[in-house]
Amino acid sequence: MKPIPTLEWRGNSLRLLDQRLLPGEEAYIDCTATQELAHAIRTLAVRGAPAIGIAAAYGSVLAAMETPDSANFTIDCTAFLDLLASTRPTAVNLFYCLDIQREILCSSPSKEAAISSMLAKAHSLREDDLESSRAMGRFGADLLPDHCTLLTHCNAGGLATAGLGTALSVIYEAHSRGILSSVFADETRPLLQGSRLTAWELNKAGIAVKVLPDSAAASLLRTGIIDAVLTGADRVAMNGDSANKIGTYPLALAAREAGVPFYIVAPVSTFDRCAADGGCIEIEERGREELAVAGGRKILPDGVNVYNPAFDVTPARLITSIICEKGVISTPADIEW
Repeated sequence: MKPIPTLEWRGNSLRLLDQRLLPGEEAYIDCTATQELAHAIRTLAVRGAPAIGIAAAYGSVLAAMETPDSANFTIDCTAFLDLLASTRPTAVNLFYCLDIQREILCSSPSKEAAISSMLAKAHSLREDDLESSRAMGRFGADLLPDHCTLLTHCNAGGLATAGLGTALSVIYEAHSRGILSSVFADETRPLLQGSRLTAWELNKAGIAVKVLPDSAAASLLRTGIIDAVLTGADRVAMNGDSANKIGTYPLALAAREAGVPFYIVAPVSTFDRCAADGGCIEIEERGREELAVAGGRKILPDGVNVYNPAFDVTPARLITSIICEKGVISTPADIEW
């Protein structure tokens, strides 16, 4: 599987595949300033926990480049990093990558050294993500039966990472082994990351995919044709509770009722060592407009408010296993850090 060009460093800018326009248009935006990248992250031009983290790592380089070279360089540059950290509260990879870059920034003797070292680290984080995706794909595919039919939610593919994916890396590996029959993808309302992005990815890769309304997933699981459910995660607590796109929790409940394995696929960078359980995870709430307008058409009466959480938390008891680059585990506490 050739990586999707989700993000690419091009000299003095970060090029992003604009996911807001998919599947209708494949267009790119070039971020040359931290403010531009922060806007791209907030508005979901780039999305998915690993991709956000890597984008922020490169954003740290943009921050260093645009910060004046003065005695206050480190402090002024840190303010730009804080801006990036403020964009999305739930995806822990954002903070993981920024913390790495902060350490480099604070230990660098000059602006030039900071730029060079942070750029090298951003490249390294991108390569690490690709290798982690390959490992997760292998570990996950080992759990699947021949001629399997899988169900996934939201987008946990190349668009959500450096180019290969978490949950979709398992699907790509199963396809390459010849054991995959077909894939079902939830629409994933309200922003339709399943129908717009996952279906686009899988179709582009030549993998048979059917899109279904989120509300049909439980009925589909009840038919017995689904062999496993695979999703990504934006943050995993130490007890195994996992935050992922809204709608994951009811999917896990339905999978448990149907006796279907439910797997979280996420790299170690998504594990939050400071979160004892899911109650420690901050859940991002997004704006009214995402529910008030669809396809340019008003669908919500004026004066009606909304409840629009971007994520929910699936309790560890509903998760069969967590698949990471180190293997198949029950909780993050199972691995050696």
